Amino acid sequence: MTVKHNDQIRKAVIPAAGFGTRFLPATKSQPKEMLPIVDTPVIQYVVEEAVASGITDILMVIGKGKRAIEEHFDRSFQLEDQLARQNKTRELEVIRRISDMAEIHFVWQKEMKGLGHAVLCAEHHVGDEPFAVLLGDTVIGAEKPATQQLIDVHNHYHSSVVVLEEVEPEKVSRYGVLKGRDLGDGLYQVEDFIEKPSVDQAPSNLVFAGRYVFTPAIFHYLQSTPPGKGGEIQLTDAMRAMVKEQAMYGKKLHGKRYDIGNKEGFIKTNIEFALKDDEIRDQLSAYIKQRAQEL
Repeated sequence: MTVKHNDQIRKAVIPAAGFGTRFLPATKSQPKEMLPIVDTPVIQYVVEEAVASGITDILMVIGKGKRAIEEHFDRSFQLEDQLARQNKTRELEVIRRISDMAEIHFVWQKEMKGLGHAVLCAEHHVGDEPFAVLLGDTVIGAEKPATQQLIDVHNHYHSSVVVLEEVEPEKVSRYGVLKGRDLGDGLYQVEDFIEKPSVDQAPSNLVFAGRYVFTPAIFHYLQSTPPGKGGEIQLTDAMRAMVKEQAMYGKKLHGKRYDIGNKEGFIKTNIEFALKDDEIRDQLSAYIKQRAQEL
């Protein structure tokens, strides 16, 4: 297969079609990606990371009940007018910036057929360009955006790249785990991925962290990937097939992935972000100290 090289990565795909059942009943009528970290929806942090990495064109793959995501990134002229009338200049700037960050498009994943199928839904929009994939429910804090870290590797090797996070060995059974060759400086050449291995069978403690850069060849492998458990097309299965024929790299994350996939992690993330907020940090710190004494 011939792969065209176009190093300027300008497109990103954000899959955001899942149901978010761990956060029911909050997610019965509200997308999990719209749950706020302090005062900003999770998915906005993801979009801001993409934009900070030089992405100018974003495709969100959404499903039933996700209309609120579209509305969040669309302009609200009525709200803007009201804020202007009330001289709420700062709030007006914040609202306008949301809709001006990038060209944002939407495509519907009409059936929940897995992450691989969600990425495949972007094929027509992406075309023959390399592109980034950012999971819409994963927030990463880093001095250099995680997506930019991957783009830098891609621009050097002209290959697909995944971001890796080092986790405690006893947690590897929750993730897809890297089997690869250490090239130094946090870079690995991928040999295989093992999905949710037991601790004693894990080839490493480096796991997927929700960010990818793919060459367009990934679509060929996704089309060839048969449905697995639950009739879903798994992105990992396509990547495993791809790495047998094409070079792929893993980049150890310089930064922190915030675990918001469960209630405990979500609340901890909110507290951590709130403690960085100048407006509420001092009051919250005092409250936490008081509650710690009472406990």
